[in-house]
Amino acid sequence: MPYSGYEDYFDRKLIISVATTGGHQGKEANPNLPTQPAEVARDVAACEEAGASIVHLHARDENGDKTKSVARYQELRDEIDDRCDDIIVNFTTGGGGIYPREERIAPVLETDPRPEMATVDLGPINFGQTRTAENTREQSEEYAERMLDAGVKPELELFNPGHIPEAEHLIEEGLLAEPYWATIIFGMQNGMPPGPENLKAFVDNLPEPVEWQCLAVGKHQLPMTTAAITMGGHVRVGMEDNVYYRKGELAESNAQLVRRTARIADELERPIASPAETREMLGI
Repeated sequence: MPYSGYEDYFDRKLIISVATTGGHQGKEANPNLPTQPAEVARDVAACEEAGASIVHLHARDENGDKTKSVARYQELRDEIDDRCDDIIVNFTTGGGGIYPREERIAPVLETDPRPEMATVDLGPINFGQTRTAENTREQSEEYAERMLDAGVKPELELFNPGHIPEAEHLIEEGLLAEPYWATIIFGMQNGMPPGPENLKAFVDNLPEPVEWQCLAVGKHQLPMTTAAITMGGHVRVGMEDNVYYRKGELAESNAQLVRRTARIADELERPIASPAETREMLGI
């Protein structure tokens, strides 16, 4: 059915997620991108103060290279717990085409405490000339079931509308608890092209009951997340997706991007959800 989030727009608190680091570009793209646990945690604390209620995390090793080391994720989590008040921790299970399936989910299940959220990529996506993250249905079922058993809220990552039936399949199999939490992604290599019409079409077809956030890469981050705010949706910003503040000007920090989103939300009369309010909204 068509999305009805506009109807209670002024009463819908805005969830801001921040993706601080990612698993692709590093300090060569922006020297302010945090990679080491203490560095990430300082940035996350500033993001929480600015209004972020969820942090989406990728770990890097001592050299700044991506890693699925459980010990490294534990170090990252410990630093965040030490420096932050109540922000919701969300671990990635990404890394398809690089890491085996078990390595991708191991940090979610083996760190203490476990993250309150973790991602489930619902279908294939290409990276560059030779890499494809397959993200099969079998894998999605396994990840969703193991997260359900572990009490971890899945964040469904949808790169194009063809991934919506995969979400519906997990629902039909009883592997997702209501409300569903979906991230709709724009601007990836073979993902959904950005644009307001595509945003509406995507959202109109999401399974209910759902809370959704918009993620867009590079120059598309600001216009697409702003559009999502006006639709009563939620947003993800941060240097995983975009290393610039504006054209030709590198972002000073992830917190700078969060602060801008909070200012826009204030002008649009969308109140910001606290971590506690976010937990209530998402059934965590």
